Amino acid sequence: MSKAIVSVIMGSDSDLPVMRAAAEFLESMDIPFELTIVSAHRTAERMFDFAKSASDRGIKVIIAGAGGAAHLPGMVASLTSLPVIGVPIKSSNSIDGWDSILSILQMPNGIPVATVALNGAKNAAILAARILGSSDDKIGSQVKAYNKSLTDAVLSKAKNLEEKGWK
Repeated sequence: MSKAIVSVIMGSDSDLPVMRAAAEFLESMDIPFELTIVSAHRTAERMFDFAKSASDRGIKVIIAGAGGAAHLPGMVASLTSLPVIGVPIKSSNSIDGWDSILSILQMPNGIPVATVALNGAKNAAILAARILGSSDDKIGSQVKAYNKSLTDAVLSKAKNLEEKGWK
């Protein structure tokens, strides 16, 4: 496999069931990625080293999933100039996921984090592919083909409904 250009990180292995969707999408698009655990609270030095070295390691986009207080995406974004996409995760200690959403969404000026829906790891991977596809023709073509497949699926369902009716 080629050297990773996307990094998928999460605060705990309990986040993997959600973050797996990002890995699966990136894999389906043949976008090289790495996946690991980096806790903003329990491994602060690891997080610091990870974020500071990401660009030098060839990473182009970081997808960071976190639940609860969800500091990981913002803290990583504060330590790198790379685009960071935050995935709020509804965790066992979460307040219906709102704490995670707001922690990732409400970043101070100068430290942006793109934020997707609660548990929206697949959309984070799609956004990462779109970012990469803006300067990589191969990935851009793959994203266009993926978008076309979505359109084709809806048109097929519409045709089926129109031919067979709603009953």
